[in-house]
Amino acid sequence: MNAFIPSTPQALAEQVVSLCESHPTLAVVALDGADCANPAELARLIGVAAESRQRPSAVVSLHDYVRPASLRLEFGHEDPLSYRTMWFDYDALDREVVTGARVRRTWLPQLWDEVADRSARSSRLPVHDRTVIVVAGPMLLGRGLDFDVTVRLNMSEAALRRHTPPTDLWTVDALLEYRGGLTDRIDLDVRYDHPARPAVRTH
Repeated sequence: MNAFIPSTPQALAEQVVSLCESHPTLAVVALDGADCANPAELARLIGVAAESRQRPSAVVSLHDYVRPASLRLEFGHEDPLSYRTMWFDYDALDREVVTGARVRRTWLPQLWDEVADRSARSSRLPVHDRTVIVVAGPMLLGRGLDFDVTVRLNMSEAALRRHTPPTDLWTVDALLEYRGGLTDRIDLDVRYDHPARPAVRTH
């Protein structure tokens, strides 16, 4: 098994974009990480690295694809099983971004406004040649989504509990159970207890 190699956020972003070169017309990247890992921040660095190679980029937050509160909170505000299985609308993410971008050559940046709990009323955007779309958020893998490049930001249980806000600690057990059952291919497995000092293993 390959060893973990110390890296930096910028170098990790460049490594992700290098993998995207195998998909020259459109690359959809899964950046799988708990909210406390702040995957959107790394997604933005990946976008900068892509654009430095003349590839348009976009970031999609999984939190813009949550289900309405009436569905995701049906069994309470702190139900780990609901968080793991019902919180996010992976089918819509596939339809509007992962597969939709390839088939229709358009994609939807946001489906649902999580704070206002209503439709985001977002407009579809065109997919330009060589676009890199980075989908960032928790529990993205193992959902049958056909990502071109998969990256997992892997935090230890101690780090998850240390960095997760007290009001969200109830999500940690769901994240650990999800991770324990994951069998998907992972292109870059990243030790991410210290985001400023990631360590990367390729598969």
